[in-house]
Amino acid sequence: MIFYFSGTGNSEWVARSLAAMCNDRVFSATEALGRSEVFCLGEDEALGFVFPVYGWAPPAIIVRLIEKLRLSAQPRYVYFVCTCGDDTGKTARLMRKALARRRWKRDAEFSLTMPNTYVCLPGFDVDSDELAQRKLSAAKGRIVDIARRINERWRGKDCYEGALPWTKTYILGFLFKHLLMSPHRFKATDSCVKCGRCVKACPLHNVQMKPNAKPVWGENCAMCLSCYHHCPKHAIEYGRQTMMKGQYLFPEGSSDSEG
Repeated sequence: MIFYFSGTGNSEWVARSLAAMCNDRVFSATEALGRSEVFCLGEDEALGFVFPVYGWAPPAIIVRLIEKLRLSAQPRYVYFVCTCGDDTGKTARLMRKALARRRWKRDAEFSLTMPNTYVCLPGFDVDSDELAQRKLSAAKGRIVDIARRINERWRGKDCYEGALPWTKTYILGFLFKHLLMSPHRFKATDSCVKCGRCVKACPLHNVQMKPNAKPVWGENCAMCLSCYHHCPKHAIEYGRQTMMKGQYLFPEGSSDSEG
């Protein structure tokens, strides 16, 4: 049983690829949080979480899912896969703590490098097309390896923390969470054609649009930037930080060669 959260499609692709290779079921985190019933976990079924790294930490919705998730049995094998553009900091440590609060032992942890999607700070932008393709090509082999180890019930750590992981998660990540995650800085420029793509794209239903009006953002924002990246007119901005920045969505057809 795999639960995922995804803004631009990277983590959803990873989750669905793993589900196919591990003969498993897959649910979105938002779908799971919206259901009140107990999820039936098979006796030998693994419990997995797949999610992007935000501010060198797991998304708040994944932590909330772990807190609220109702299972029919205590999981015997728990793993998570965090997708990242470069490194993860101490994301894995925060996940282990979240799981421990449910008395779920983390058995395996993995990181997977995917194309960058964060654009809301100076110096941060999407990857070039060439670099994004290299990352996607490498990710396919990495997913096969992760799936093999999950099927073998491998136990261990395989997350790339990068340089200065404590600083990134506990100092920069703290500032990111408390100072740089306000949805109030989102706006639609005059290029907006009021198509509603941003409304449909938001996994938390945080973007609303009245007839013949520009979109407005509520308070329940994950900073996944799905609205920004899905806009066909590149009309969504986050303050002045996203001006002249690129857009990225997981490319359709990239999974065609998956086994």
